[in-house]
Amino acid sequence: MTAPFTIRIFVPDGDPEGVRIIDRMNWTGLGIVIPRERWPDTRRRDEFGRPGVYILVGYEGDTDRPILYIGQADDLRERLDQHAKGKEFWDWAITFLSTNNSLNRAHILWLEYALYAKAKAADRADLDNGQTPSEPRLSESERADTQAFLNEILQILPLAGLRVLELRQPVADPDVPQTYEQKQLSLDTDNDTIIVPAREEGFESVFLGENRWYAIRISGGMRPRLRWIAAYQSAPISAITHIAEIDRIEPYGDGGKFAVIFKGPAQKLERPIPFGDAPSGFMQGIRYTTHDKLLSARQVTDIVH
Repeated sequence: MTAPFTIRIFVPDGDPEGVRIIDRMNWTGLGIVIPRERWPDTRRRDEFGRPGVYILVGYEGDTDRPILYIGQADDLRERLDQHAKGKEFWDWAITFLSTNNSLNRAHILWLEYALYAKAKAADRADLDNGQTPSEPRLSESERADTQAFLNEILQILPLAGLRVLELRQPVADPDVPQTYEQKQLSLDTDNDTIIVPAREEGFESVFLGENRWYAIRISGGMRPRLRWIAAYQSAPISAITHIAEIDRIEPYGDGGKFAVIFKGPAQKLERPIPFGDAPSGFMQGIRYTTHDKLLSARQVTDIVH
């Protein structure tokens, strides 16, 4: 049985879907979740001048599997600056570093190696790494300390919204209730609705103003089935508020993304569907559901029930 533990999540800009700083009681590490669009402002934080490991997360092309890039750097700020310019696929990143400068070069190389091996063994994501990290040599005591640091990382990742380093669970017993996270792992073949996160400016000018939404990554198997598109407005509204019938889906640009064209103006839902008790980051990316589930939902986690 896993021992209970306490996690603290600090939201520096007041947006639960924005930057989140995660730590544990009695741990010398720190995790920082960064949406890509927040990196230009977040990069100024002192923590990013330290060594650490990081995972870039995104989607690309006709696949439901996320793409990961797992890396390490002596200076996280410099490396993430490079990826902001050179890698297009990622939507958000999570970094891990030491609060007492206890991670040296060998430690972060080992953590990169171990995280990559976990992701490879789980086989629930596509890895963008060009080379397989090799295992550095550590003393017995250093390896034990670094393994303990890795264990902390692995407990934090699901709370940050990243579960693809976990091994697949056996097929669930239909008589045993599932959590919403378990239900997310299976694609409902009746899904006909896509929910997209939208910030205020884009929502007003594009979703309502142009009767469309674009630059979305939608897997090839889903595109023919989609009939509706709904908008989740981010903080301070933090709710699904509008829905529109889809007329067509067209390629958008050269990056494997698509534009969704509406049949008419989006309609305001009679009752907005609030964020509720969903975990932090739950609505950072697109979600699929059914039209009926959406209209009957009382909070966003109901869309996967």
